[in-house]
Amino acid sequence: MLLKNLSVLYGRDLKYIHSTSLPILGDKFGKLGQKNGKAIDCEGLLLVPGFINMHTHIGDSIAKDATLAGSVDSKIHPVLGAKQRILRQTKPDHLISFMKNSCHSMIKKGITTFVDFREGGPAGISLLRQALENIPIRGIILGRVESYHDRTQIKKNLPLTSDAKKTLLQVIKNSDGIGISGANENSDSALQYYSRTKKIRAIHSSETKQSMAASKKITKKTETSRALQLKPHFLVHMTFAGTDDLKKAARKTRGIVICPRANSSLAEGIPNFEAMAKAGCTIGIGTDNVMINSPDMFREMDYLWKAHMGLHQKRIDPKEILKMATVNGGTILGKKIGSILPGFLADGIFFEKHSLDLEPMHNPHASIVHRANETAISAVMIGGKIIHGKL
Repeated sequence: MLLKNLSVLYGRDLKYIHSTSLPILGDKFGKLGQKNGKAIDCEGLLLVPGFINMHTHIGDSIAKDATLAGSVDSKIHPVLGAKQRILRQTKPDHLISFMKNSCHSMIKKGITTFVDFREGGPAGISLLRQALENIPIRGIILGRVESYHDRTQIKKNLPLTSDAKKTLLQVIKNSDGIGISGANENSDSALQYYSRTKKIRAIHSSETKQSMAASKKITKKTETSRALQLKPHFLVHMTFAGTDDLKKAARKTRGIVICPRANSSLAEGIPNFEAMAKAGCTIGIGTDNVMINSPDMFREMDYLWKAHMGLHQKRIDPKEILKMATVNGGTILGKKIGSILPGFLADGIFFEKHSLDLEPMHNPHASIVHRANETAISAVMIGGKIIHGKL
């Protein structure tokens, strides 16, 4: 189909173009291409690349706000946290039902791709795949082997057990890669073994002051320097990473994914994305655990932009925030998503420029970052197909 009279935030730089024609090829590849079928008049609409939610845990959707008090570990520690107890005690069909709800919620909010750190080994991956059945959102599943080392085992550098290695083969086979809890739960030997896997590799790192201190105490190394033994494609959080670790991350990974609202909800601070960018890192945004945070990129962008300017008393171009939610995610994943370019997957959000909260739209980047919400969305397109709303 041909979209006529359409305003677009175009390309990797999200350049604003007013009133253009854009051909969309809605075949199974969903790529931008030549004219196919009817022409649609899109006067009054703005097309923005689909949001890429680079870090979620939607398995805990059933536990929204179940734990508000206590430390980070008491809530989400992979072994001892309340989240794990809730997941173990919940029926699988209930977990699937609420994961489906989160997927539908993300689509309505313009999220066309999400990257999920999926707990529970092969069984956990299977539950998420069941949740994604008949839901057109693009879910990238990073599985996990539920095998962890304590401090003594880390000091002894114990390897993964043979059972854990067998489970890892199943995880890799059935997922898009691995999402490791953190370096403080894995020996160097385990991290290095995981690094040999061929799909996407990612790991939480330097999320809290406590995790940073624990790494130094156990190994005399920074948490990030140990996490890099995974040879990760990207690191998640890095809220308390120092300059040296940020520079290492810039050299050795595709980027960093920050989760500002989740960090704040856990009373752990706000990531300094400006320092990350200065070190040379590409930065994406994730909404993290549904248990503590809604999967809403509008809220995430708005909060990050204003909180960062308020804390550092320095103006930030809203275009850079919007790129974190779109273009940069595709770059970090190494996939042709997040930009409106020939050959890229045709994922996009059509905004009604005349909606109550957006009109008059003097700065489209700022309007999307801190004024838009799901009520301003006319339609969401994934792979060249309108899957929510209408044109």
